[in-house]
Amino acid sequence: MSLPSLKMISTKKIRNVAIIAHIDHGKTTLLDSLLKQSNIFRDNEKIPERVMDSYDQERERGITIFAKHTSLFFGDYKVNIIDTPGHADFSGEVERVLGMVNCVLLLVDAQEGPMPQTRFVLSQALKMGIRPIVVLNKIDRPHANPDHALNLTFDLFVELGANDAQLDFPVCYASGLGGFACRELNDPRVDMRPLFEMILEKVPPPSGDPSLPFLMQAVTLSYDDFVGRQACGRILEGTVRRGQTITRVDVTGHPDQHKITRIEGYHGLKRVEVEEAGAGDIAILSGIPEIQIGDTLCANDKVVQLPPIHLAEPTLSIEISVNNAPFVGKEGKHVTMNKIRDRLMHEKRSNISLRIEEIEGREDAIRVCGRGELHLAVLIEAMRREDFEFSLSRPQVICKTIDGVVNEPLEMAHIEVPQEYSGQVIEEMARRKGEMQHLETNEHGICSIRFLVPTRGLVGYRGELLTVTRGLGILTSSFDSYAPMKGAIPGRTRGVMISTGPGKVTGYAAFNLQDRGTLFCGPGEDVYEGMIVGEHCRDNDLGVNITRPKQLTNVRASGSDENVILTPPRHFTLEQAIEYVQDDELVEVTPKSIRLRKKHLTENERKRAAR
Repeated sequence: MSLPSLKMISTKKIRNVAIIAHIDHGKTTLLDSLLKQSNIFRDNEKIPERVMDSYDQERERGITIFAKHTSLFFGDYKVNIIDTPGHADFSGEVERVLGMVNCVLLLVDAQEGPMPQTRFVLSQALKMGIRPIVVLNKIDRPHANPDHALNLTFDLFVELGANDAQLDFPVCYASGLGGFACRELNDPRVDMRPLFEMILEKVPPPSGDPSLPFLMQAVTLSYDDFVGRQACGRILEGTVRRGQTITRVDVTGHPDQHKITRIEGYHGLKRVEVEEAGAGDIAILSGIPEIQIGDTLCANDKVVQLPPIHLAEPTLSIEISVNNAPFVGKEGKHVTMNKIRDRLMHEKRSNISLRIEEIEGREDAIRVCGRGELHLAVLIEAMRREDFEFSLSRPQVICKTIDGVVNEPLEMAHIEVPQEYSGQVIEEMARRKGEMQHLETNEHGICSIRFLVPTRGLVGYRGELLTVTRGLGILTSSFDSYAPMKGAIPGRTRGVMISTGPGKVTGYAAFNLQDRGTLFCGPGEDVYEGMIVGEHCRDNDLGVNITRPKQLTNVRASGSDENVILTPPRHFTLEQAIEYVQDDELVEVTPKSIRLRKKHLTENERKRAAR
């Protein structure tokens, strides 16, 4: 099936919707079923799972990071669908795209019910006057309770101040994995047709008059090797044709003219070049090299400026500095501050939810502000895969001064743990200044606990939660509000073991040290003076010689040479390393390694680095 010309599609035949939900409630899987049943793939085409998760980190982490567009046809209607991230750290993606759609599909897990991110994305949609369609997903699971989940969802609508029209939301029951949807629980479970029909029936067509002058706002950006930067957004008024000259108005109000070199629309996952696009449709325009998110594109004879896109403020910052450790340059190609700064400025142009700041008095470091540790970790991981090498500080919360009082960000944390671990979790969250808001235990012995906790208190806790609960704990959180500082929060309770000299780790030294704590390095690995090689079992730091070889003698006796049995070392992921370090420590990030070290180099290290 080929894509009809966008010119031929009436505004009344277009539906623009976004899928929003909490993380892991099945947005991308549901979209897989919609795409497969809309016949946009060839019969012999191999279709991967989570087909919309095209970015490599999305597939590896199993989450959606960037909002992505697709379109499909149902009869003679065109449905533009935007798949949005479910993690609170990437909520900036959701805030941007809601302005492009006329309705949202709010996915709610039929077993879990509304979760923290459900509250955030729903509140954004309700503020914009959008009337959501509630889709209760995963109804075929053994412990699904769709009626209870629906009641909780209605309560959430009421709590968020929905109007009467929004409270009278349509409901659809579905299973993205099973590939079916139904309007009532007892209806036949065949395919996704009931959901398609509900979208056509309940989603209003986009406003906009094709006869008016062209008007559009750039909401997302992409890059093509042949035509350069491209702007994507919904055409609010009029039409645009290839070769047409239009006016771009930047956020400062400065206008300049550009010629459109290419117009693309979506057909399934593929971009298809078209001659023109009209009001109500989502299109990608090329030919505006300096386009930024939020810029207005309009006709030359009617120059206007649309309001800028406002996003919530970042709550966490991290310092990225030049790597001055002894191993600098051994694994990465880009190690200078100029290269790092240029890469971050490039990221800032396409990701407006990040904030990049210069640090006064420091030429070797730059501050990056984001929504959370995962938000920052995705950028850092992308940079290390591009052969960058640098050091990271411990994350710091971004405070605000309101009426002369310093306020810090608070988050609503939702924790699910088996009942036997709930006491330890409550005790630890109290230590981190968390206030318990809700506690519920279901028939399966799973405790759902909700805390209002400072962002500072959550930094470094995710790894500890997994350790305490033997990997069975689930923690999700979303920004709630700012409040006066809650006081000091204790940091890591254990010290670290620090290498006192350079060399390779020996099995003999590691064997003698493993009783002192947990090692981060194994035999044969290179270490340097000042590098953190393990966690001490006590609360103080300990200098150790992890490169010490066994002294050889000519005397041999039966039984005196025991077998060396080593516990496997603990290796950090990027997020775990960022959470683990304290204020006087750094994370050294290279394309192949993640190391921890003390921030202040010894005199020997400085001499070695200078050489």
